[in-house]
Amino acid sequence: MLPKLYAHPFSSYCQKVLIALYENGTAFEWRLLEAPGSPAMQEFEALWPLKRFPVLVDAGHTVLESSIIIEHLGVHHPGPVRLVPQDLQAALEVRMLDRFFDNYVSTPQQKIVFDRIRAEADRDPYGVAEARTMLDSAYAWLDGFIAGREWAAGNTFSLADCAAAPALFYADWSHPIGARFPHVRAYRQRLLARPSFARAVEEARPYRSYFPLGAPDRD
Repeated sequence: MLPKLYAHPFSSYCQKVLIALYENGTAFEWRLLEAPGSPAMQEFEALWPLKRFPVLVDAGHTVLESSIIIEHLGVHHPGPVRLVPQDLQAALEVRMLDRFFDNYVSTPQQKIVFDRIRAEADRDPYGVAEARTMLDSAYAWLDGFIAGREWAAGNTFSLADCAAAPALFYADWSHPIGARFPHVRAYRQRLLARPSFARAVEEARPYRSYFPLGAPDRD
């Protein structure tokens, strides 16, 4: 049986896993998490009561969290693109960068988005300001780090880039990557040109009206 992916195409963490699947041409069954109460949603909620996606079910095993799903795919469904290096030191850098993009780009970006979804009386302007400051700090660090590199961990596309692509894609919508970060802007464009991510972006395009800040008329 094919692995089943419980996911939504507009979710950044789902796109992260989709990039890995598309990089290696891994066949899988989509379980689209769209309609409340749908069979896919009921299955998903029974599998993971915390209701955070994506979730992968493979050979009877339920695999949680995007980074772990990608590592699972590398072990059980390897393909031509190895997303975590065999070399242990190189693998540590890839994993560190994966955490950087999840924790210091995706997390503050989502803080800005989720705050907009709240009722006006429940919003947290101080928290949003902190999130914007965090993003500026992350952009600044990354701009120096990525200079001279094609991909996050060097010349080879990796798990780190799977994390970076949707993180920077949506972060630039929520808190634009300014001209003072030219290396980050160029890296984001390289990610958008990568066929695996370009496919994920196109699949998510019909859902852009969901973006509460208003999806910009670009990308």
